[in-house]
Amino acid sequence: MSIMTISNSLDIYLLMAALLFGMGIYGIVQRQTFIGMLIAAELILSGASINFMAFNRFLAPDPTVGQIFTLFIMGIAAAEAAIALSIIIVVYRNYRSIETVDVVELNG
Repeated sequence: MSIMTISNSLDIYLLMAALLFGMGIYGIVQRQTFIGMLIAAELILSGASINFMAFNRFLAPDPTVGQIFTLFIMGIAAAEAAIALSIIIVVYRNYRSIETVDVVELNG
């Protein structure tokens, strides 16, 4: 088997999901802006969606369960992005910055 041949196996999907999840965690830890953290959170949710779809494709007896979970995750990601962007806009209007270190004194 050639190194350039990619087989359709569970390992490939799990590797891709782990890479997306790892990049998302790294982005959450390293980013200083709220927009960067939002993008990193979307990467984490994408990794989780790929996991659900991969396990659904290769291991689940019912083919619709993973797809339903993935659609649910996509809906949650869209709602999370909309709410987070609206909060970021309000923070920017009040503090004139979206850096996390500039809004440390923000309290509820």
